Amino acid sequence: MGEGCKLVDIVFFAALAGFLVYRLYGVLGHRSGTERQRPNPYGPIRSDQEPPDNVIHLPDRGQRAAAKSEDEEAPYSLEAGINRIKAADPSFDEKPFLAGARAAFEMIVAAFARGDADALRPLLSDDVYDNFATAINDRAAAAETLETTLSRIKEVDLLEARMDGHIALVTLKFLSDQINVTRNLQGTVIDGDARHPIEVTDIWTFARSTRAGDPNWTLIETRTPN
Repeated sequence: MGEGCKLVDIVFFAALAGFLVYRLYGVLGHRSGTERQRPNPYGPIRSDQEPPDNVIHLPDRGQRAAAKSEDEEAPYSLEAGINRIKAADPSFDEKPFLAGARAAFEMIVAAFARGDADALRPLLSDDVYDNFATAINDRAAAAETLETTLSRIKEVDLLEARMDGHIALVTLKFLSDQINVTRNLQGTVIDGDARHPIEVTDIWTFARSTRAGDPNWTLIETRTPN
């Protein structure tokens, strides 16, 4: 594959970086500490619990497998999935894609923590955006602020790659250390620990139409490990 093809994904994510560089640093995902649970658009509802009124979850989580297109083929290996995406979109290269996804992760997490729904809009599918925006609005209504530091991203791993018709889908696991602090209007910490980072695991799925001239990938689903 030529160097020109490999630059397509990099150019896209570099453009995102230029657009959002002033809006960085955020929070999301599955918490491993004992802090109070807060409304979170990233986290799933446990099947053995009644969902509390203020929990936010993606409307299609847990239903995607049942709603697959009739044209979608049976599951196949990660390598085979990558090869099928490359066959449909010769510009795709997993290495620059992973680097770009890492940057996108930081941007999205940061924009959510800052409450910047406008910055999130071009990066998310409609369903994901609606849930993020609702969480941001709820936080603002409660006069709460989110202070976060992404200490480091420890791993970005490819979990799945596949084609659904002409749509390419890539699922990644992000493992990061974060410091997450929520404060009320008086500045009192009501959630989190400002001194000790927690390990956060997030599983995100990105999608792109291989028939579109636009090289942008969109975040269409977020979840945490069961």
